[in-house]
Amino acid sequence: MGSRFVSAVLLVLFVATPSHATKPDAPKPDAVVAKVGARTVTAAELEARLATIPAFQLRTFGETPEAIKKGVLERVIVPELLLDQGAEAKHLEMDRGVAERLSRAQAQATVRALRAQVGTEVSAEEIKRYFEENRARFEAPESYNLWRILCKTREEALSVLEEAKKDGQLAKFQALAESHSIDKATYLRGGNLGFVNAEGVSNEAGLRVEPALVKAAMPVKDGEFVPSPVEEAGAWAVIWRRGTVGATRRTLEELTPRIRDMILRQRLDTAVSKLVTDLRTRDVHDLNESLLPGLPVADKETVVPRKRP
Repeated sequence: MGSRFVSAVLLVLFVATPSHATKPDAPKPDAVVAKVGARTVTAAELEARLATIPAFQLRTFGETPEAIKKGVLERVIVPELLLDQGAEAKHLEMDRGVAERLSRAQAQATVRALRAQVGTEVSAEEIKRYFEENRARFEAPESYNLWRILCKTREEALSVLEEAKKDGQLAKFQALAESHSIDKATYLRGGNLGFVNAEGVSNEAGLRVEPALVKAAMPVKDGEFVPSPVEEAGAWAVIWRRGTVGATRRTLEELTPRIRDMILRQRLDTAVSKLVTDLRTRDVHDLNESLLPGLPVADKETVVPRKRP
């Protein structure tokens, strides 16, 4: 950094006013509080920076308002400007890693600016309308934890059902599923269909079953078997109902904070998407995807899709 930067610093600080003196007039926003090399710090900039620091942190800079202002200026703003100019002198912006971090910081600053632009006000009417239009997202029907062994014939299903009922243990049912079930999507997990609603939709991603299976399981209690095999697409299902989750109904009042956040997030996403689209139309050109195959990447065995924990 060297003395050449420090010697370039000319500070114009707020001076504490004696208690008997008249309170000085507030400086004009563009009044220069300090010069650091070619940079200047105006009264408005210092005021804005002070406003971003929590009160408990401000107290660490001094015991009086004047001491706090001087402390923030001398211990925060001036060192930042000196380091910034030092980076410019070393041309660090040309370093690839620094350039990438600067680019990300600028992108994040743009998103913050858009967030401020879209605002934080959401009317009660907007929240109510969103609730009504998306009610299915906030409500869940009753669902049943069903385990099923799908057999080729009714006779086989009756035999499997008798064995499962005689033992009554999960381990036995799982073993029967692995040896008898023709549903290769679920037999390795013992026939567990997850929690299934009346429409046949399971909480297991991508899994749906015949609604007739659920209808057959509704009259029995948790822990009981459906008394007879249920026909399913030309095969026969042995069904064990092992649990129930009741329907959930949440009120508008309960969901108001969440919906407000969702609307604000939606506004921000729309603003970001529009800006990116506009900038892409204006600035992206000369794409040459034919070069991509020749670019090296990490070994293919190390590049795998990320999985949910």
